[in-house]
Amino acid sequence: MVSLRRMSSELTPLAVNPDTLPAPRGYSHGTLSGNTLYLGGQTALDAEMRIVPGGIVAQFRQAFGNVLTTLRACGGVPGDLVSITIFLTDIPDYQAHGREIGAVWRELAGPVYPAMAGIGATGLWQAEALIEIMGVAVIPDERLIRS
Repeated sequence: MVSLRRMSSELTPLAVNPDTLPAPRGYSHGTLSGNTLYLGGQTALDAEMRIVPGGIVAQFRQAFGNVLTTLRACGGVPGDLVSITIFLTDIPDYQAHGREIGAVWRELAGPVYPAMAGIGATGLWQAEALIEIMGVAVIPDERLIRS
């Protein structure tokens, strides 16, 4: 029998903020509840809090890398991703670079793709950001890190 106290503490949402990402202010990079990790929107911010230059492919690499950093902080791997939402300020630019972006995905996450959505946006939090990526992952107990 599982005690309700233990169960409720496992479901208490925990903020996940890896030290290698910019320190958040007023948000969390992720929130872990049970085995589900809700990955907050990540733009292409580097460690110096600047959007990386180089266009949509470079920004995809950085933003998705930031998502994966948060995922790994909880013991997750790319195969644990169940949903990804990509917000784009220029959908045709993303489509024009689809092969390159797909190659970056496979390099960082392998050949498996979760449920995905691409949504056009008129702007993102940082004016120079072209992309923001958020997602959801379910991490098996044997790898889950709750810290």
